[in-house]
Amino acid sequence: MSANVTSLAYLVAAVLFILALRGLSHPTTSQQGNRYGMIGMAIAIVATLLHHGMLGAGYVLIVIGIAIGGSAGVYIARRIQMTALPQLVAAFHSLVGLAAVFVAASALTAPQAFGIGTPGAIHKQSLIEMSLGLAIGAITFSGSLIAFAKLNGNMKGNPITFRNQHQLNAALGVLLVLLIMGFFSSGSPILFWMIALLSFALGFLLIIPIGGADMPVIVSMLNSYSGWAAAGIGFTIQNLSLIITGSLVGASGAILSYIMCKGMNRSIINVLLGGFGGDAGGAAAGGGGDGADRSVKAGAADDAAFIMKNASKVIIVPGYGMAVAQAQHAVREMADTLKAEGVEVKYAIHPVAGRMPGHMNVLLAEANVPYDEVFELEEINNEFSTADVVYVIGANDVTNPAAKTDPKSAIYGMPILDVDKAGTVLFVKRSMASGYAGVDNELFFRPNTMMLFGDAKKMTEEIVQALD
Repeated sequence: MSANVTSLAYLVAAVLFILALRGLSHPTTSQQGNRYGMIGMAIAIVATLLHHGMLGAGYVLIVIGIAIGGSAGVYIARRIQMTALPQLVAAFHSLVGLAAVFVAASALTAPQAFGIGTPGAIHKQSLIEMSLGLAIGAITFSGSLIAFAKLNGNMKGNPITFRNQHQLNAALGVLLVLLIMGFFSSGSPILFWMIALLSFALGFLLIIPIGGADMPVIVSMLNSYSGWAAAGIGFTIQNLSLIITGSLVGASGAILSYIMCKGMNRSIINVLLGGFGGDAGGAAAGGGGDGADRSVKAGAADDAAFIMKNASKVIIVPGYGMAVAQAQHAVREMADTLKAEGVEVKYAIHPVAGRMPGHMNVLLAEANVPYDEVFELEEINNEFSTADVVYVIGANDVTNPAAKTDPKSAIYGMPILDVDKAGTVLFVKRSMASGYAGVDNELFFRPNTMMLFGDAKKMTEEIVQALD
């Protein structure tokens, strides 16, 4: 295949990737967007193979690798539970980073295969591109593994900190820059592997101090890193499609990270410095510390059903508790039952609810919840004061009034769903334990809150039975 035809194929693939991003921006078009992305990737892969000719044992190995990887992807996609999607995404990001490291290593050992020079005499431009792709890829790999371990419960979700941690990270960052400059000057394989090892260490050290409450942002940022790693390697091996694809992923991930940080009233730097989501200090841990009565009002499914049945407007606030219990289908059934009784039902989604961007939207879509009933924080926050009932199902930190009332709280300043303004708050939770940010929710102790202790799915199903 000629270079011009290959470039045209890459252009078509790029357009399909852009359409994929546009489609994935809304639940109603997400499936179509996914199809665009798959077709675009297929075109890019086939064009790359045809451009270099379909001869030789190397291409047989490539086809075998694609078959093995594709089969593994299909197997994982069919078996994965919705609750495990965040850690799966983190694991996929780690593979992108590792692939960048492997390609950089291949370009170093066999530069003539990529047209960037000969061993020991690699083009200067390629050296800087290779080192940047290597560094970002290695950081993405080790950082994504830590994110996976935290999300999967293999590591504690709380921040892991130690003395002078930020100073150490800064020193290692400066050392990494110096090593890249040295590699650019000399092309030394020793410096190459030193860059790789130091980047692996930095990825580990940068993610361990970040708490569970920031994990949605971190997953998005790691997605951005993986894109820039791919783009850097694309420059190294002179592959236009890889440059375009990596840039799209990197830019979209960065924009999403910014939007989510804005939704949490925090900066990217503040998230990266970590420490959020550890043991809460101040009054927040005690729910206000003002000496007020800390007793809670507990109820049962029958009580909740009676209150809901006599309401005119109910807002459902899903959180990670719904994902863990796989209660989305039961929640939709409850909503359908209420609508049959003439009750207005809406869903309120916080931008960082769950453990990855769009986590709650994915679950509700799986349960076939109508898209026009699902609203983001900015769209629905003013409606809580007019709601008779708010049904909170495992959304802890994002409903905590301490974010507005307690300056000493670890989540102070984070925009929350104003569920406390509703007539009655029905809060489904297994226990009184604090949320992922490590802060007690003072909403539990409000006079208009009724706690429904138990498994979210079982409790919701019991409410449905009581409504019938």
